[in-house]
Amino acid sequence: MQTPPPKPTPAELDLLRTLWRIGPATAKQVHEALLADRPDASDATVLRQLQIMHGKGLLARDESQRSHIYAPAQSQDALQTHLLKDLIAKAFAGSGKALVLAALKGHVSKKERAEIEKFLHGDEA
Repeated sequence: MQTPPPKPTPAELDLLRTLWRIGPATAKQVHEALLADRPDASDATVLRQLQIMHGKGLLARDESQRSHIYAPAQSQDALQTHLLKDLIAKAFAGSGKALVLAALKGHVSKKERAEIEKFLHGDEA
């Protein structure tokens, strides 16, 4: 049986979102990309967090160059699907319908609701 991928913390998710957006990068590049959203983040903290995430299996690391290149170990879609399955199992007793109904109650704008309806009617793949 395959072990499930580790669950990232909120701070780790921030770094993963940054790497998914910019692609494989050095710690310095990740730090620079992160500064717009988190100006308080130091380069040493970002490097340490990337090292921890690599140790947990959340990131792959290319050590062939002096500055190591970090990349997410899973695609954004794969990780989101895993986290969503876990949320459905734990918070909604395994019911995807219950999740969707809860999400639609006050958490969806009119524009998003129209897009969802269009998708459900098969107008969008």
